[in-house]
Amino acid sequence: MKECRLACELTQKEVARRLGVSQPVYNRYEKGICECTYLQLSRLCDIFDVSADYILGRQDY
Repeated sequence: MKECRLACELTQKEVARRLGVSQPVYNRYEKGICECTYLQLSRLCDIFDVSADYILGRQDY
């Protein structure tokens, strides 16, 4: 997720706001400490304009 966020030139705070979570919660998602919900994964795909498989590391593009 961090790679996607940086490619989109977004801060953790901006992504967290779009997801409707706090920045510390998003930080935990990015570090893999906790998992986001299916709905949040879907929103991340929209924010970063990538597939869920890409975010999950199952696809290279």
